[in-house]
Amino acid sequence: TLFPYTTLFRSKHKGFANPRPIQDQAIPSVLKGMDVFGLANTGTGKTAAFLIPLLDKVLKNKSEKVIVMAPTRELAMQIEDELRGLAKGSGLYGVCVVGGMPIMKQIREIQHGVSFVIGTPGRITDLINRKVLDLANYKSVVLDEADRMLDMGFIDDMKFVIGKTHADRQTLFFSATLSPEIKKLTGEFLKDPVFISVVTGETSKNIDQDIVRVQSVNKLDKLCEILKEEGTDKILIFREMKHAVDTLTKDLAKAGFKVGCIHGDKRSRDRIRTLDLFKQDKINILIATDVAARGLDIPDVTHVINYDIPQNYETYVHRIGRTGRGDKKGTSLTFVPA
Repeated sequence: TLFPYTTLFRSKHKGFANPRPIQDQAIPSVLKGMDVFGLANTGTGKTAAFLIPLLDKVLKNKSEKVIVMAPTRELAMQIEDELRGLAKGSGLYGVCVVGGMPIMKQIREIQHGVSFVIGTPGRITDLINRKVLDLANYKSVVLDEADRMLDMGFIDDMKFVIGKTHADRQTLFFSATLSPEIKKLTGEFLKDPVFISVVTGETSKNIDQDIVRVQSVNKLDKLCEILKEEGTDKILIFREMKHAVDTLTKDLAKAGFKVGCIHGDKRSRDRIRTLDLFKQDKINILIATDVAARGLDIPDVTHVINYDIPQNYETYVHRIGRTGRGDKKGTSLTFVPA
């Protein structure tokens, strides 16, 4: 069945016909005003699972305001982009507040009046401290990729921001893992939450997984050989260290490949520009640290290559989840020593 909500026409405009499992389970509970704890793998459609019912909520009461926290600039911008598509023609607007981007423009948009504020914990905290952002009347709070925010050391900012919102708020909490720290947070901030889990513990059946055994001296040559194969149309390559990302990017560019890279030391504008080039197929190879492994929705990635072995299985699952999304097929290759 189609989404039975006032955002129906916008959902159809975005190409949605039937809800994904996380959406089917979360949307009715959010519409009823209940707190939700969603345990969901990346790529399961959880952004729409909270945006669609919250748009419905704000459409019915224009005084409602929503704050969404995400761990990285890229994910926050992606959520804001999704909001823009779903809210098209509704008269509802959001602002993305992240570090590394002009803060005065963000301040002006908040002062002009928006229904949704989407951002990273650090920048949201900064705007609160500047007395630009008053969350006292914000009755809807979303924490997306909460486990990632904890990993990145945002626990104090998360608590500070939530503490500034309306006491009678609706809190939606999404995480890919259920650690003791996550359990403690949910107990502290959620009221009788509906628990939803669409985590299978397995990698996607749409992804063909293989290893590449190679000696370190031949590693670059083997990678170039793979990149020239037919069907390697859009490739995401992961490395552990930032300097290693830069080195491999230079090596592949020297070999004639259309390649770009993102990592934490890159300026926000440069990262955004590179991601756009990749999404628009102006480059077909993107090299990244794990900053790109969580939450980013990059269409039509055919191959994920673990040039460096991921530190744990969870990281592996999140990395390869960049391909084989929806009903599309993908391939993951992991380089291991011969």
